[in-house]
Amino acid sequence: MTDETVHESRQPRSRQAMATYFRRIARALRRGEPVPVDETGTVTADPAAEPDVEVELERQGETVHFEVEMEWPEADGEIDDDAVASKATFELYADTADKWRWRLRHDNGNIIADGGEGYTDKRDARSGIESVQRNAPGGHVVDVDSDEEPPEEGGSSATFELFTDKAGKRRWRLRHDNGNIIADGGQGYASKQKAKQGLRSVKSNAPGAPVEERGDESDTAGE
Repeated sequence: MTDETVHESRQPRSRQAMATYFRRIARALRRGEPVPVDETGTVTADPAAEPDVEVELERQGETVHFEVEMEWPEADGEIDDDAVASKATFELYADTADKWRWRLRHDNGNIIADGGEGYTDKRDARSGIESVQRNAPGGHVVDVDSDEEPPEEGGSSATFELFTDKAGKRRWRLRHDNGNIIADGGQGYASKQKAKQGLRSVKSNAPGAPVEERGDESDTAGE
């Protein structure tokens, strides 16, 4: 069989982003599920039960290479280069004021995040979705009520802020480094733990979630 590179990517990543990615791999291996090859989970590999694992730390001039490689007979595993790893979908729609909005709906029907504002241009709404997909996985989580500050290193260009609203409910919002809130949970939670569960779902599902354009809000008002 001819050699084929199914997927290859190379880009700078923060420590936090790498930790998030490796946690997804570890979780998949622990559960016996297909392993995400790319960050969005559109390429997955289902390795053999006991693959050969090679760990190599190499110095080449002034550059260090740290590589972890798994190898197994193709017949003992599967590769999917058209996978949908996310359990949620971004819905792009026009509201009753003809503003473009988005929401992230889980497969169970729950809306787990939204953009919180309407856009005149649909392209701006799509840019908002892309910002969440890019920044949510590696975003640090801080508790605003306790004046907690995010670590100086790692993370993405946005931070998940946990806070208490006027009704005493715990909420989260994803704030970009430029100060803009690019996503929020849209609901209050009874406990900090529940709020964290909500944002973790966004962290894991946003990167690979497909985007579907829907009709105007009047078509979905009864959902």
